[in-house]
Amino acid sequence: MNNVNTNEEKKAPIVSSWADGDLVMVPSEIDNCSGIIINGKKIKSLIFTTDVAIVMNNNADAIFAVYPFTPHPSIFSAITSVAQAPVFAGVGGGTTQGDRAREMALLAESQGCMAVVLNAPAPIETFKLIAKSVICPIVATIVSEYTDIEEKIKAGASIINISGGANTVNIVKKVKEKYPNIPIIATGGPSAKTILETIEAGANAISYTPPTNGDLFRIKMDKYREAEKSSFFKTKD
Repeated sequence: MNNVNTNEEKKAPIVSSWADGDLVMVPSEIDNCSGIIINGKKIKSLIFTTDVAIVMNNNADAIFAVYPFTPHPSIFSAITSVAQAPVFAGVGGGTTQGDRAREMALLAESQGCMAVVLNAPAPIETFKLIAKSVICPIVATIVSEYTDIEEKIKAGASIINISGGANTVNIVKKVKEKYPNIPIIATGGPSAKTILETIEAGANAISYTPPTNGDLFRIKMDKYREAEKSSFFKTKD
């Protein structure tokens, strides 16, 4: 007779490298969301950065590599070469549209990116062009409750990324009510409370904006200075 308690939670063994203490950790509250399963991998947390040092040193489920410049193949290459997790790559939508955005999507897919992301202004024609060219998911960014989401879904978007600032929770609620089956990534906001509110509203995954490289360096330098100070006074005792 099997006396094993199947309800007892099994703890995963932890293996760490010497650099593990320097990882940028996403907020633990993100674990409360359902996640989005893409090609067999569950994605709950996405870290919003293109800083290759942070891309390499974090515990997020995926990298959300969207930036306010014209997409370029060298950026895809740099990020995918160091990423320890799947990459969602920005391929345009604002100044980069049409054939250029489609070419960037093809290049991102060829670099092994898990999904491509189109920014809010992307026209429907660009969605259609990319949907005919790549097999990876297309993520449509939504910044307003007045956006026509249905036309983006019909044109090929399979994931919605909601970045509505202070209105994000409200937009998530409205989208989830109207399209209960569409996967939603949403910005979690500045605190644990806002992350939980966003999840409660219906977000399946959360994008997290980490501290800047400068902020992280400042924290480390403060520790170094404190260590030097302590060492100095110890030698005086």
